[in-house]
Amino acid sequence: MAIDVVEWTDETGDEIVHRWPQYGQADISWGAQLTVRESQAAVFFRDGKALDTFGPGRHTLTTANLPLLERIINIPFGGRTPFQAEVYFVNMRTFTNLKWGTPVPVIFRDAELGAVRLRAYGLFTMRIDDPQLFVNKVVGTEHRYDTEMVGAWLRDFIISRFNDMLGTTLTSIFDLASKYDELGAATKARLTSDFRNYGMVLENFLIDAVTPPDEVNEMIDERSRMGAVGDMQKFTQYRTAQAIGDLAKGGGDAGGAAATGAGLGLGVTMAQLFSQALTPQQRAQASPESEAAPTLGTTTCPNGHVVAAGSKFCPECGAPMPGQPATCPNGHPVPPGARFCPECGAKVGG
Repeated sequence: MAIDVVEWTDETGDEIVHRWPQYGQADISWGAQLTVRESQAAVFFRDGKALDTFGPGRHTLTTANLPLLERIINIPFGGRTPFQAEVYFVNMRTFTNLKWGTPVPVIFRDAELGAVRLRAYGLFTMRIDDPQLFVNKVVGTEHRYDTEMVGAWLRDFIISRFNDMLGTTLTSIFDLASKYDELGAATKARLTSDFRNYGMVLENFLIDAVTPPDEVNEMIDERSRMGAVGDMQKFTQYRTAQAIGDLAKGGGDAGGAAATGAGLGLGVTMAQLFSQALTPQQRAQASPESEAAPTLGTTTCPNGHVVAAGSKFCPECGAPMPGQPATCPNGHPVPPGARFCPECGAKVGG
């Protein structure tokens, strides 16, 4: 039975091209209605040849809008003779949220870090501009063509152009934050001709991120921390003092004992750092060998009492220590052996 109405609606939202019928050809009545909705185009085929492309609206399939068909088949005047054909409905809307990304890392020669492996990913939007060219060059005899299929096919073009622009636009990954828009615009410009060759228009191209491996990110973070420290010697002293202060707050349990052991290690490390900070002269003055500890000795007075060394008189009997000049009770010097003071006449001795 011949078909009187030809139409298609996209129920998935991601179908770009739909072939009607899916396989082979269908018998279409002469004068049948072809319904093409907004954001659609219909490419009419017979015997593998595109006869015409229809835009939105309701079209009656007659010689009025299919003049080439009259030359292919002989249709009696006023007849309803069916003919075999197929229609490719093309979704002309803008397809958004199409993803691209590097399947393997890209080797990039960084001006500061040297050779770095980078991964990149982002989004792009596209639409069909020439439905007949797209069907002939891309779809072929496929009965359907969706965004996943076109995204996988276009990804190779995108990665190739992106790699070229990455090497010519960027010198260091540290400049990426200010180069995303520039890099995206340059890549889009390179891709425009590739898309048009297949009847498509690339409307937007966005770069979400360009990232090095995790180990490189860790090195960059470490470099940032070192840059934030400034004076490394002062920072080391501060952190050591802070660690010792934290350990001093530890308890007496096993954790505290372990912390005490760690504190001893930190103390040794701090002592070494302090020693390295001293000049050779300061280290010599601070060494134990250079400082003789004073020795406090004892002796005895003439009457046999124990007296601290260096004392002038015995604290027990008041006798002058040997080597000290004798004095009378009034404090006047007395010659050795004198029994009375020559100054005041006071009796000396017992």
